[in-house]
Amino acid sequence: MSNEISNIYGNTPSPVKSTTTEMMVSRQAQEVQAAMVIAKKFPRDEVGAFNRIMRACQRRSLAEQAEYEYPRGGTKVSGPSIRLAEALAQNWGNIDYGVIELEQKESSSEMMAYAWDLETNTRATRIFSVKHQRDTKKGSHALTDSRDIYEITANFGARRVRACILEVIPGDVIEAALQQCNLTLTNGNTEPLIDRIRKMVKAFEDEFSVTKTMLEEYIGCNSDVFSENDFVRLRKVYRSLKDGMAKREDYFNIGNEKSPFETDKGKDKKGAGKSSENNTQVSFAGTPFDVKEDDK
Repeated sequence: MSNEISNIYGNTPSPVKSTTTEMMVSRQAQEVQAAMVIAKKFPRDEVGAFNRIMRACQRRSLAEQAEYEYPRGGTKVSGPSIRLAEALAQNWGNIDYGVIELEQKESSSEMMAYAWDLETNTRATRIFSVKHQRDTKKGSHALTDSRDIYEITANFGARRVRACILEVIPGDVIEAALQQCNLTLTNGNTEPLIDRIRKMVKAFEDEFSVTKTMLEEYIGCNSDVFSENDFVRLRKVYRSLKDGMAKREDYFNIGNEKSPFETDKGKDKKGAGKSSENNTQVSFAGTPFDVKEDDK
């Protein structure tokens, strides 16, 4: 009979961490501590940060990508885009944000998105799972290529990062940034609105097979009387389709051939009224809404 008392937690030895693992954990902890110390030592100048955000929103390239819009449940959902959220975090300062892959399984990845205000110690996190599959009209198929898996996880992760950033930045700053972006889009256009609309219609037709009739039905009036606000609305639709946030079926009645706002006056039976659109020379780069530098 033994005089020793057995260990109620078992006799299995604790796993030994490697030196490399301990060094990485220690280094990460030191980096976080250093970042917090620096943030406390050099706090953000909120007035200067706000002015930097306003100046950034005066750039047309950012303003065009600043907001998304897509329909849901009979209404339209819109909000700050990923690009605007990144610009807000960069100019607000002392914010650590990103997305981390916690674990990659055979058919899915466990991810974590976060945004951390190092000054106030306010932290927003999102832990989510991403299936390694791509959904198409013909159904879903599994992804096996490492590049495809990276792209789909990065895409889902970017949306969660956006939500985290918007959670730690004051709401009034976000609203002011959106207002400035809308002002940037509506002001300073030397090119006539009718010409910009003509280019936009051609871009929708070439890239998404969305006709002028569909655009008119979506806005609710003939394209000849589209306003600047209508142009801004369609720009958001274009950006959402370009970024894959929505499908064209979400916005347009696919298959509608005749616009309720279009008359046959001045057109022959062969549709000569479309010739001016087909001959339009598109002179934009990047998106169909860019303005040349010398026009600004």
